[in-house]
This record gives sequence, structure tokens and C-alpha cells, in this order.
Amino acid sequence: MKVLEKLFENNKKWAESVKCEDPDFFKRLSEQQKPEYLWIGCSDSRVPANEIVGMMPGEVFVHRNIANQVIHTDINCLSVIQYAVDVLKVKHIIVCGHYGCGGIRAAMDDKEHGLIDNWLRNVSDVYKKHRAEVDNIESEELKTRRMCELNVIEQVINVCETTVVRNAWKRGQELAIHGWVYGLEDGILKDLNMCVTAPEDLLQY
Repeated sequence: MKVLEKLFENNKKWAESVKCEDPDFFKRLSEQQKPEYLWIGCSDSRVPANEIVGMMPGEVFVHRNIANQVIHTDINCLSVIQYAVDVLKVKHIIVCGHYGCGGIRAAMDDKEHGLIDNWLRNVSDVYKKHRAEVDNIESEELKTRRMCELNVIEQVINVCETTVVRNAWKRGQELAIHGWVYGLEDGILKDLNMCVTAPEDLLQY
């Protein structure tokens, strides 16, 4: 019980299967990571970042939190962005939400959920900003789906407004910020057609 033996067994099987396909994989991986992508996603266990885009460990730098938020006071997230942009020199930052997000639902239901309500306040602000559009949707399910999309769009804007990203663009660094949503029901990613490569791109959103 204490050592979670099954997980260690799974780990050995996984490592062996990777080595069978590529004997030098772990040697290369241990020497340096050179991902071109930073993934900012939800903590939901059903949304494994590198797996749903068919990539191996080392190819995607990942930050996850409840409802895939980028908040200007969150030093954890901002530090990840800085390391990804300034040190790893990623070329793409992907903010990926997912339909059926419990954090989005909780932020919209006007109930108390405890400590997490403080974190979800930012999603509630997104809801207030877009309330006229969202409340005009009759289906509760479609309301939540639209809020998942709107939240991603707002978080992409938040990424673009960080000093790290602004400074990268100022010095001419190649960097694009994308907004996607993942469908739990079919495993398919939806591109929200939001790709920001310079501050002036934000004027259309």
C-alpha cells in the first residue's frame, strides 16, 4: 500500500517498451530538453498533454492548473512561462481547455465549493464579462461549452499581456500563442482560430 507497487511495475514495463523501440531514447532525453511547445492546460487527469498530440516526453513543456488559467499573481505559472520562453526558447505556447471542465461549471453555478472558490474567481470574472452572450444560450451544456472556449480565449490574452511574452516579441523572438479546446467525448482538439504572434494581433480579440 505504501509503495504503490503497481505503479512501479507499470513504470518498468513502460521504460522497457520505450527502450525496445528506441534504445538511446533515455540517454538523449537526460542530456537536454529542447521542446518547441509550452502547454498550459487543466489539471484534469483525462487530459494528458503530450499524449493527445502524439508526442513523447521531452517534446512538450507542461504547466497545468484547475481550469487552465493564467493569472498575473500566479508566480508558479509566470515562472514556467519565463523558463519556457527565455531559457528553452519555445516557439509556441498553447493554452488548452477542455469541454466538461468541472472548474468552469463550479465557477458558473453560484454555489460555495470552499478554498477553490478563490482560484475560480478569475473564471467567474470571465463569465461576468461575457454573461450577455453566455446567458443567451438556452442549453446548459452548450453554455458550459461556450464558457470553456471563452475562458481559453481570455487566458491566451493573459499570456500575451505578461512581461515575459511582451519582452520576447520586443526583441524579435519567434513566439506564437494559441487557444485550443479538447473534447473528452471524442479525443479531438478544436482550434479556436486564435493565434497571436505580436501585440497588434490582440486588437481583433
